[in-house]
Amino acid sequence: MARKLWMQRFAKWHIWLGWLVGVPVLMWTLTGLVMVIKPIEEVRGNHLRVEVEEQALPPETNIAIALPTDPASKVRSVTTAMQGGRAITTLAYADGTLERYDADGRKLSPLTDVEARLLVAEQIKGGDRVQSVTAFSADAVPFDFRRPVDVWQVALADGTHVYVGQHTGKIESVRTRWWRVFDFMWGLHIMDLQMREDTSHPILILFAILGVIGSLLGCILMFRRRKARVRA
Repeated sequence: MARKLWMQRFAKWHIWLGWLVGVPVLMWTLTGLVMVIKPIEEVRGNHLRVEVEEQALPPETNIAIALPTDPASKVRSVTTAMQGGRAITTLAYADGTLERYDADGRKLSPLTDVEARLLVAEQIKGGDRVQSVTAFSADAVPFDFRRPVDVWQVALADGTHVYVGQHTGKIESVRTRWWRVFDFMWGLHIMDLQMREDTSHPILILFAILGVIGSLLGCILMFRRRKARVRA
């Protein structure tokens, strides 16, 4: 008798929890399905990148870069790599700013819109079909970039946004239309449509706990005995 009473209670709780968490569970399932339709490499736009052969620095490369003597200008790292057939040295400062220098020590200006177009045309499939090129400062980047970097947004005819670093001289990210769909679904999945980064907030945790409890009750109710109906 006690077992039957508990089963009735479990059934009632299961129904109420079903009404409460049914929508989030359906949303999690739907968004999860959308996010796995395409491989993550395609979502990130890696299939659009032209494979560029990595170039080694010439043995005779002479790097003539004098580090700043100002104590306020703290250099975090110094890297030298081949870019566009030239040896380019990049100084990264502690405040996040970057400076590029040619092999002879000449400071390079930030990339122009023309240089950004040429880079995209060279390294992205379909990169020659440009609709617009727009400059964005690090503190006002588009939502589909969300990184504090001065960039050029090169918008292509198929809806792809290619972001080129003004000071890095390289492609920072590729945002396809499907990436933006994926990003929206991810925001729904973690219940954070504002920044789409917080995967551990009270609302998400609460609904996850309720979903687990509802699932456990459902599993318990699977063992409830039912009397066979007598057919007339």
